[in-house]
Amino acid sequence: MRRECPATYEEAAELMGACGRDRTTLRPCGHGTKAWGRAGDDPDLEIGTDKLDSLIEHNAGDFTAVLQPGIPLAAAQAVFAESDQMLALDPPLAGDRATVGGVVASGDSGPLRHNFKSARDLVLGVKVALSDGIVATAGSRVIKNVAGYDLAKLYTGSFGTLGLIVEMTVRLHPRPPGSATAVGHASDPEALAAAASAVAHARLESNSLDVFWGDGAGRLLARYGGAEPGLQAEAALRVMEDSGVEAELIEADAELWERQRNGQRSTEGVVVKVSALPAALPAVLRAADEAGGTVVGRAGMGLSWITLSGPAGKGGTDWAVGAIDGLRHRLDPYVCTVLDAPAELRAEIDVWGEPEGPALDLMRRVKERFDPHNVCNPGVFVGGI
Repeated sequence: MRRECPATYEEAAELMGACGRDRTTLRPCGHGTKAWGRAGDDPDLEIGTDKLDSLIEHNAGDFTAVLQPGIPLAAAQAVFAESDQMLALDPPLAGDRATVGGVVASGDSGPLRHNFKSARDLVLGVKVALSDGIVATAGSRVIKNVAGYDLAKLYTGSFGTLGLIVEMTVRLHPRPPGSATAVGHASDPEALAAAASAVAHARLESNSLDVFWGDGAGRLLARYGGAEPGLQAEAALRVMEDSGVEAELIEADAELWERQRNGQRSTEGVVVKVSALPAALPAVLRAADEAGGTVVGRAGMGLSWITLSGPAGKGGTDWAVGAIDGLRHRLDPYVCTVLDAPAELRAEIDVWGEPEGPALDLMRRVKERFDPHNVCNPGVFVGGI
C-alpha cells in the first residue's frame, strides 16, 4: 500500500478525484493511532494528512479556531493555552501522536466529554475533499446555528468513509486555572452507581465525572475547575459520603486523570466500548467482573470502556470471542463496540454490532451519496460501509 500526502486542498481534491475515477480504494490517515473498525483488505492508497498540519486561525476573542487535520492535538492545545483556552477534547494517547483530524474522524473523546460533550458538538464547520474531486464547505466560522445539512456532525465519527476532512473550525472553551478531584471508593456496584447519580444531580458543575472498576472494587472521580476548585470538590466529597461511600480530596490530580484516560486503550488486550444508560452502570460493572475485565467510564453519560485480557500463556482469539459474546448477551440491548483488538480478531467478529432496519438503510444511502464509487475506507464501518 502506497502513501501520498497532499500539501494543499487542491492536491487533496485532485488525488481523491483520481481515486474515484479509477476506483482506487483509499484510507485517510493521520498518525495511525486508532486501528479501529472492521478489519479487511488494505486499501490501494493511504492519504496522509502530514502536510496539512497548520493552525490557520486562532480567534481568541470569539473562542474559535481553524485547523487542518494533520496538526497534533497537543500542539494545538499548547497554542490555545497561551490565551488560557482549550479545545475540550482529551482522548487517550493524545501526546504528540494523535492528530485533530484523527480524533474528530473517529469520534474519540475523554473525561471532558461529561461537561463539554463530544467532537460533534465542538466542530462548527468543515471542508472536505470528496471522491468526485471537489472540495465542499459546510458549517460556519462563528458560534451560531445555520440552516441546512450539518455536514460537520455527519463527518465527525465517519471513520473516513465519506471523504477526507481538510479543514475544521472548532469551538474553544476557557482553560481552568486549576483543578481538584473528589474520589469515592466502593466495593459494591450499586453503591458506586448511587454515589455517581447523587453527584451528577447535585448543584455542582463538574468538568468530569468518571468511574473506574476492577477486581471487585472501584472509585468515583468528580473533577472541578475554576478559581477555587477545591471548594466544589469538597462539596462533592460530602455528597459522596452522604451516599454511603468513603471519599477523599485530591488536589494534585493530573496523574489520576491521565491513568483514567489511558484506561480507554490497550495495546495487548481487547477494549469494548459500551453505550448504555447511566442507570445501567451496576450491570456494566458486574458484566465486566464476570468477563474478568476492568472498566473506565463516564458515569453521567452511560459510556464505558471495558478492557479484557486473555488467559496467560494462551494464544488465539477464542477467549476474546467468548468474552465479547458474553458481554453482549448480558448487556443486551445496549451496544458493545470492539475498539482495540488484534486484526485477526476484528476480522473474525462483528466489531460494531449491526443496527437494524431503517438506521442502516439510511447510512448506506448517505454513503452512496457522498462516495458513490465506494472508494473511501470501504468495509471498515457499520454494516460493511
